[in-house]
Amino acid sequence: MTGPAGRVVRVLVADDQEIVRTGLRMILDAQPGIEVVGEAADGLAAVELAGQLRPDVCLLDIRMPAMDGIEATARLAGPGVADPIAVVVITTFDLDEYVYAALRAGARGFLLKDAGPDLLAQAVHAAAAGDALIAPAVTARLLAAFAESGSGRPPRQPVEPLTDREEQVLAAVARGRTNNEVAAELYITLSTVKTHVASLMAKLAARNRVEIAIWAYETRRVRPG
Repeated sequence: MTGPAGRVVRVLVADDQEIVRTGLRMILDAQPGIEVVGEAADGLAAVELAGQLRPDVCLLDIRMPAMDGIEATARLAGPGVADPIAVVVITTFDLDEYVYAALRAGARGFLLKDAGPDLLAQAVHAAAAGDALIAPAVTARLLAAFAESGSGRPPRQPVEPLTDREEQVLAAVARGRTNNEVAAELYITLSTVKTHVASLMAKLAARNRVEIAIWAYETRRVRPG
């Protein structure tokens, strides 16, 4: 069965616990449009297997032997990777330093292992589509703190000024709204939202929605709470 985009998203699962890998495979294989094509028990094996299989999305645990999920993410999806593979990090530990490191390394999603099948499937589909999804439980706190933990340099300036509508979409994205929610909130079509998000990514040199949201916090366009 195909997914929202009319194709099957191929996923590689990496976790050092076999029972967790088995559970994730069962959950994902039961979702429309998702197929698990490989499993790895550590980060090094995940990077090697990903190079062979070229999955659409890698689902990585953080704490793994040989190479942790952060380093594996950097090797698969980091800024310097010529042909990156989308990565979603999934972990038991809701620790800020893990979230920061995963997103800095290039992850397109961050979920807790109790996220549930629906959110897990959403994150995989979002990553495959070039989007990003973070567990709602950590989004606002994460983005605010992430901005505060920046390099200390002034936030980069957009290559062109943002329009009023782009500012509105920016604020909604920074608050964790989905495209459908943004469309309903601003009374515009879904395709118009996607156009504005694409324009924001281009103007801000952002790789995904997470980086758009981080920029909104860094520039104080959106504030915690």
